[in-house]
Amino acid sequence: MEKEMEKRWYVVHTYSGYENKVKANLEKRVESMGMEDKIFRVLVPMEEEVVNKDGKQKIVMRKVYPGYVLVEMVQTDDSWYVVRNTPGVTGFVGSTGSGSKPTPLLPDEVEGILRHMGIDEPKPKIEFDLRETVRVKVGPFANFVGTVEEILLDKSKLKVHVNMFGRETPLELDYTQVEKI
Repeated sequence: MEKEMEKRWYVVHTYSGYENKVKANLEKRVESMGMEDKIFRVLVPMEEEVVNKDGKQKIVMRKVYPGYVLVEMVQTDDSWYVVRNTPGVTGFVGSTGSGSKPTPLLPDEVEGILRHMGIDEPKPKIEFDLRETVRVKVGPFANFVGTVEEILLDKSKLKVHVNMFGRETPLELDYTQVEKI
């Protein structure tokens, strides 16, 4: 059985100057081929640059990595095929041949690129309040009922106290592991 695939960021090599065209083509292909559940975001890393033209300062958008596009996707044979065969794509960075699978970017590499572009990773919406009663949905503490004692925004986690063997026991749980009662 194949292990559950996760969405990761990959770097795609394009013809220089065709980055935005590749982005548009790939987004159209994802929609027309029904790949929205496997290919999520396509980015051309850009930054603002101040240039002097005719004695005036002007802000222009400059490509940070000319010839490259970032693609957030779950790597499957289908998603790899769709991206690889998009017009203007010459290949994935990190693959050793035409049939080999690419290597994803490391999470801290992606974080740095997105931060540089002024884009943050989407954070889950917090739907819990302090002192709220919740039930644990999964894991060894499934069906335990507890109270939200702390909300850890930066980690997307909650500290929940559950009653176990007559004692308050603190648990650190992901937002997705609990539900409101």
